[in-house]
Amino acid sequence: MRLLMFKNRLFPVISTFVILLISCGNNTASKSGLSEDHLAVISKDKPPLKKDIVVGANRTEMYLPILKGQRVGIVANQTTVIFHDKIKEKSHDNGSQDKTQEFTHLVDSLLALDIDIKAVFAPEHGFRGTADAGESIKDGVDVKTNLPIISLYGNNKKPKPEQLKNIDIMIFDIQDVGARFYTYISSLHYVMEACAEANIPLLILDRPNPNGHFVDGPILEKEHKSFVGMHPIPIVHGMTIAEYAQMINGEQWLLNGVSCKLSIIDMQHYNHNLSYSLPINPSPNLPNDQAINLYPSLCFFEGTNVSAGRGTPTQFQVYGSPYLNKNVYNFKFTPTPNLGAKHPKYNGQLCFGENLTKTDRLESLRLSYLIKAYNNSVDQASFFNDFFTKLAGTKKLRQQIEQGLSEKDIKASWQAGLTDFKQKRAAYLLYD
Repeated sequence: MRLLMFKNRLFPVISTFVILLISCGNNTASKSGLSEDHLAVISKDKPPLKKDIVVGANRTEMYLPILKGQRVGIVANQTTVIFHDKIKEKSHDNGSQDKTQEFTHLVDSLLALDIDIKAVFAPEHGFRGTADAGESIKDGVDVKTNLPIISLYGNNKKPKPEQLKNIDIMIFDIQDVGARFYTYISSLHYVMEACAEANIPLLILDRPNPNGHFVDGPILEKEHKSFVGMHPIPIVHGMTIAEYAQMINGEQWLLNGVSCKLSIIDMQHYNHNLSYSLPINPSPNLPNDQAINLYPSLCFFEGTNVSAGRGTPTQFQVYGSPYLNKNVYNFKFTPTPNLGAKHPKYNGQLCFGENLTKTDRLESLRLSYLIKAYNNSVDQASFFNDFFTKLAGTKKLRQQIEQGLSEKDIKASWQAGLTDFKQKRAAYLLYD
């Protein structure tokens, strides 16, 4: 087990002969007096089940001693959990099985262990992960824990000094999906910047990148920097949150070149080529592995007059529009309000498009969907909007599509930038 440290080795290396696992199961209570609902003591020699990935949050023996006696802030959402070994299996008539891993929210677990959490900082979609994309999130109080919740979306993307004044250490534990325009890495940037300016250390509990098996897309140009793209990286960067945090520091992307004091709890048994199924939806419109894998390719449609399936049960697994040629596209859907899409594009209107729910796992960014839709739009003049350039990070992609370039030729134009990025990226990787 490793506690990875950066910038003046903030904390001592911790060695222990027991592994503390937060548990909601019926384990034997420890001598600490904690409820059996929250703590089990297991020998360090007990191997993990089938060499499953052990996320940073589960390596409690590495970070609980760090947090004791500290006033803690935490950047968290519904994916901020500790998993348990117990697997629920449900068999189907066709012989297949669903496996559901049990978990406890990290905030609830830390409070049960008398960790002094002062505030929760919530990214896009909120602390419980139910808000629409782009929806303004208000500050408030968590009804379960009575902790103050401070929104990091809308007008307060960066924690203010007064919001950090009672905090000794900040935790960042959010499940990302590895795409530049997925705003959790933008929130990471601002949290690191605020912590650096306030001289507050940041503890990152690392999690897998479900799209960590490839790197692809155009490099963002600085003149197109926005909250959906803050750094000169490709659309699919192939890094975990902790690796990305190291790159933010190393490339001096924080304001005035400040550097955040990072401590990282890395994962066990993880590498970038592993296929990892997220047990909790990272946001309301990414409901399954298929949507997460297609998201980097289909999110381009958010900057066009084509729907990416918001307002359907198959968000980011279908695309369509009333303006696509129905003689070419025989798949149809009608968006209606649902969780995460209160006002979906083309609400109540019939859309013609393509169903990608059975598509094999993508190993690269796919432009063919976007190019096909543009070429078969009955309203090409209104196909793109200004948001498309922010998503792409460059004006060139729109121009290339409008000029009729092939996917192969467009992707060839990215190669020099991707080669340079991969060389830089290599210095910050924690896993093979």
